[in-house]
Amino acid sequence: MSTPIIAPPRGPGCLVQLLWFVFIGWWVTQIWVGVAWIFLVTIIGLPIGLWMLNRVPQVVALRDPSEVRVRARQVGKNLWVYEAFQAPQYPFLVRAVYFVLFGWWVSALWMALASLVCSTIIGLPLGIWMFDLVPMLVTLRR
Repeated sequence: MSTPIIAPPRGPGCLVQLLWFVFIGWWVTQIWVGVAWIFLVTIIGLPIGLWMLNRVPQVVALRDPSEVRVRARQVGKNLWVYEAFQAPQYPFLVRAVYFVLFGWWVSALWMALASLVCSTIIGLPLGIWMFDLVPMLVTLRR
C-alpha cells in the first residue's frame, strides 16, 4: 500500500526566515512583484513574470514555494522505499484561461492584503502564509 506523506521543509529555520523578512524580504518583495507585473504586461515577458510570481514565497521569507510529497512503499518486512512525486497539475489550457480571467488581478489583491497583514506582528505568520499561496492564486499551480 502506498501512503503519501509530506516531507519536512528543507529551508532555513523560523528565526532565519523572520530576520530575512524583517530586514530584506518586506521591501525586496515589493520591488520583485512590481518588476513581475511589468513583465506580465508584455507577451514576451509573460513567462518571466509568472516565474517571478511563483517565487514570491522564496523572496518574502526564504520559503520553498513547492512542497515535496513523498510516497512510502514497503518492499520488505521492515524496509520502506520513499519516492518523491509532484502533485498533478491542471491542464495548461485551464490554467491559462484562469490566469487571463482571474489569476492576475486576484493575486494582485491577495498580495496587497498579505502586505497589509504582514505590517503587524500578530498578523505576520498569516501574511507569510498568504504569500505562500500566491503561486496557486496566479496560475492554479499545485
